Amino acid sequence: MKIKILGPGCGGCQALERMVDEALATLGLPAQVVRVTDYEVIASYGVLSTPGLVVDDEVVLCGRVPTASHVRELLQDRAPRRR
Repeated sequence: MKIKILGPGCGGCQALERMVDEALATLGLPAQVVRVTDYEVIASYGVLSTPGLVVDDEVVLCGRVPTASHVRELLQDRAPRRR
């Protein structure tokens, strides 16, 4: 799973990154987390308001800081199924 946090590094972006890290640890999911601060790259995802959350190249959230439980749900729903 590849996760991107889109934003300039504001408080909301930092809070989202913390929530993503905590959710991954709680769920036991392996993932690569990347912070994207380049406005051109952020805009290329169609995100005009940050923070944004991209999971495996799909924008799943933008323009607000979600609750921790919502972040867990977003990641769990997109986690690869284990056999």
